[in-house]
Amino acid sequence: MQTPPVWIWQQPDWPEFRWDAARLASRLAGARLAQGKLIGAARLLDANLSLEAVAAILVEDGLTTSAIEGERLDLDAVRSSVARRLGLPTAGLPASPRAVDGLIDVLLDATRQHDAPLTTGRLCGWQAALFPGGYSSLHAIRVGALRGNEPMQVVSGGIGKEKVHFIAPPRTGLEAEVDRFLAWFNASPASLDGLIRAALAHLWFVTLHPFEDGNGRLARAITDLALAQDERQTMRLFSLSAQIQREREGYYHILERTQRDGLDVTEWIAWFLTQIEAAATATEHTVANTLAKARFWLRHQATDLHERQRKALNRLLDAGPDGFEGGINTRKYTGLTRTSRATAYRELADLVEKGCLRPTGKGGRSSAYELVW
Repeated sequence: MQTPPVWIWQQPDWPEFRWDAARLASRLAGARLAQGKLIGAARLLDANLSLEAVAAILVEDGLTTSAIEGERLDLDAVRSSVARRLGLPTAGLPASPRAVDGLIDVLLDATRQHDAPLTTGRLCGWQAALFPGGYSSLHAIRVGALRGNEPMQVVSGGIGKEKVHFIAPPRTGLEAEVDRFLAWFNASPASLDGLIRAALAHLWFVTLHPFEDGNGRLARAITDLALAQDERQTMRLFSLSAQIQREREGYYHILERTQRDGLDVTEWIAWFLTQIEAAATATEHTVANTLAKARFWLRHQATDLHERQRKALNRLLDAGPDGFEGGINTRKYTGLTRTSRATAYRELADLVEKGCLRPTGKGGRSSAYELVW
């Protein structure tokens, strides 16, 4: 008696995905509306401001696509890598590790080179860039090549209590599976909506899990590539990774369920479209913050400020109106600018006098200040 399929890739008609277009119509319309509103808002930015907004989104993308996998990158290191690659000022930022540079290079290549075909060589180059030392944590891994013969499983739980969340296709025939995916990706019919195509590409690549490590980050880079092709934009206007990180538990849950539910992937696409809408809506705030930051510096273009003061103001501006919890005080200013408490107190008072900051209302030793937007 033949064992019934457990995983989506074991279905006899794999990878003939199916979905209910009628059930997806409202989700697709919502995602497209949010996408259109964001593109319209971005048109208010001039070239320099647009680059600043893209940098902010790229930093968020780099941080969150790694955080989804449980890896926490240093914020300033990511900012440094992004700034150098976009030609933005890097004063006060540290050198960035090779692995951070590699990640940013992958994210930029996926969008800037969206017209270039996706090939096995390109994927291998992306994966090698993520692990320039050939290690993932403390473990040596294959880099720049498809995974080895060991079974690829996603497992949680301690010894004796393991739970198998997913088993990828076997190594035998993996090259053919990757070739089939790439042939579809590079020749998707015009009748297939671009957002649905991005959802299918993400699911298909995650299912193949063709590398020893980095598959999640690569799946999200492929998704960015598909979205850039859909928008015909060389710069990402929103971070889907940031939205997935906000819904991380739901992301893994829907992926695991879809892997076991046969080839009808309507629920996965619906979830994906909801995240597109949420990501585009959230990024409207990034664009608004970028405009507010530009207006702030236009107002203070003639204000005589120390480099430390500018650094602190930029950190507050980058965080947005609600992003720097509790405002800034002497202790935070000291930590941010590496100066003495006396200097911090004096420079904060000077910023208040010049109309850049105002007291939040708390006095004494807990005095804090917020931006005058």
